[in-house]
Amino acid sequence: MNWSRAEILALATKAARGAGSPPGQAAQFGQAAAQHLGRGRSADDLLRALELLPSGPILQIPVEISRVMISAEGQQSIDASVEVGAYAALFESYLESLPCTATITARMPEAFRITLEPAVPAPGGPLDRITGCDLAIEKMTALAARTFVPESEASRLAGAGAGLTDND
Repeated sequence: MNWSRAEILALATKAARGAGSPPGQAAQFGQAAAQHLGRGRSADDLLRALELLPSGPILQIPVEISRVMISAEGQQSIDASVEVGAYAALFESYLESLPCTATITARMPEAFRITLEPAVPAPGGPLDRITGCDLAIEKMTALAARTFVPESEASRLAGAGAGLTDND
């Protein structure tokens, strides 16, 4: 089956929430996941990151990027070293999902040297449909299901679903 970028983004965001990620980091993970799979990178990187919640790269990568973005405030361009650990490909996907231009200028074993240009929009372009990640979709769907309200009379009384009278 094939998926659109928007479908992957929404599913990965919900999966991260279901696995215990705060909303902001889940949203950033969703964007990076769509970029990651759209570039043909391994879905295993995403699944490993989800398994490590409530810690791990889904929380750490946005902090590293934010640290650099804050230091770049008011500057045209900034060069920085960032720790990527064992998640280089995932980190690269996070950088590609930024709204500004981010370039990896050097790759070291567990770090990147990057250049950020906050005032320059990221190069865009449509991504192809995403295929070949059915197992990852299945696992993310199971995690996303943790965010659903259980079906019960109490939940319907509290306003979930159509309520107690569904007259459609």
